[in-house]
Amino acid sequence: MDLMLWTLAMTVALVVGLFVLLVSGVIYSVFTDSVLPPGIQGPGKLRLIHGMNVAIGTLGNIAHNLGFGPQITVIRYLRTKVLGTKHKEEARLIIQDLQFDGVPVRVYQLRSASAGKRRGILFFHGGGWVFGSINDYECLCRYIAKETDSVVVSVEYRLAPEHRYPTQLEDCLNATLHLLKTADDYGVDSTKIVVSGDSAGGNLTAAVCLRITAMKESLEFPPLCAQVMIYPALQMVDFNLPSYQQNQYVPLLFRTRMIFFYLQYLNGDMSLAEDVLSGHHLPVELKNNYRKWIKADLIPSEFKVRGHKPSLVLMHDDDVYDLVKPSLEPTFSPLLASDAAIGRLPPAYILTCEFDVLRDDGLLFKKRLEDNGVPVSWYHVQDGFHGIVSFFDNGYLTFPSGKQAVDNIVTFLKDI
Repeated sequence: MDLMLWTLAMTVALVVGLFVLLVSGVIYSVFTDSVLPPGIQGPGKLRLIHGMNVAIGTLGNIAHNLGFGPQITVIRYLRTKVLGTKHKEEARLIIQDLQFDGVPVRVYQLRSASAGKRRGILFFHGGGWVFGSINDYECLCRYIAKETDSVVVSVEYRLAPEHRYPTQLEDCLNATLHLLKTADDYGVDSTKIVVSGDSAGGNLTAAVCLRITAMKESLEFPPLCAQVMIYPALQMVDFNLPSYQQNQYVPLLFRTRMIFFYLQYLNGDMSLAEDVLSGHHLPVELKNNYRKWIKADLIPSEFKVRGHKPSLVLMHDDDVYDLVKPSLEPTFSPLLASDAAIGRLPPAYILTCEFDVLRDDGLLFKKRLEDNGVPVSWYHVQDGFHGIVSFFDNGYLTFPSGKQAVDNIVTFLKDI
C-alpha cells in the first residue's frame, strides 16, 4: 500500500512539475519572443492568446516526440479543443454540410423568404494553408449570412503539409465554379457572387479571381462580382518590406512564421527558410524586375514612420531558386500578375492592419489594382493585429476593432 501511495505521489508530483515547467516556459516565451508596440489594441488579451498558441505548439512538439503523431496534426487537434468555439443551433439560419464538385463546404442561408435571389459569398478561411477549418470560422460566416441576407459558402479546402500548392487553390476554384454554375439551385443571383477570405484565404481569393478571369471567354456564366481580401498574403519575394520589419515580432503572425507557412504550402523544405528570409532565394535581376510592383518606395510615407531599413542583396543561390520557382506564379503570389491580368479583376475590398507583417502586401495590391483601373474599397485597422477579425465576437477575448472591421465588411457586401 505504501508503495502504491508513493508511486501515486511521485506521478502527481511529476505531472505538477511538468505543468509548472510548461507554464513557466510559456510565460518566458511570451514576454521574450514577442513585441507589442504602443497603440496596439488589447495588449493583455493579445498576450493571453499568444500564450495559448505557444502552449499548444509546445504540447504538440512534446506529443510528437512521444510518438503521438506529427506535430502539426497534434496542434490542429489541440487548437480545436482549446481555441475552438461551440455554437448553439441557429433558429434564423439553414446550415448544410454539402459537397461542391467533391469539395466539402458549409452553406449558410436565412430561413426567411427573400424578395428575390440572394447574393452568394464564398469564404476561404485563413491559417497559413496549414491550419484552420470551416468550424473555426463558423461564427463569422453565420454573422455575415444574417447581416447581409446572403448565401454564404465556407470552403473546407485541403491543407498542407498533406497537400501542397496548387491543391488548396484547385479546391477553392472548383467550389467557386460549382456555385457559379448552380447558383439558381441555392437561390443565388449569379451576377452577385463574391469570393472572400482572410490571410491565406485572401491569397486564395486573389488567385481564384485570376484563374476565373483568365477563363472568362470560355465560361457561360457572369463574372465574379467582387473580391474581399482580409489581410491577404500575396507574395514570397520580399520579407523586408516596412511592415515585415516593423511587425516581425508582433503576435499573432511573426515574420519567420509567415515563411514557414509559405514553404509548407510550396514544398515543405524548411532548409530554405534562411535563404528566403535573407532574400537569397531569387536572382538579383529578377528581384529588380519585380521592384516595379514590390518595394518600400511604393508604400505611403505614413506607414514608414515606425522605421524601415532598406536591404540590399547582391547574391543568390541557384539551387534554392530552382526549388522556389513555383512561388513566382501569379496564382501563388498574386502581386506578380501582369498588368493585363490585374486589370481584368473584379472590384476589390482590402482590409489591412497596422501591426501586421502582411500590411504592405495589402497596400501594394491596392496600388496595383488602382493603377490598372480596378475599383478598391480599403479599410485600415489602425490599432489592429493579424487575425483580429477572428476575435470580433469571442467573449472575453473580443476586440472592438475586430467587430468594427467585420461590420465594415458587411457594409461593403450589402452595397453590392
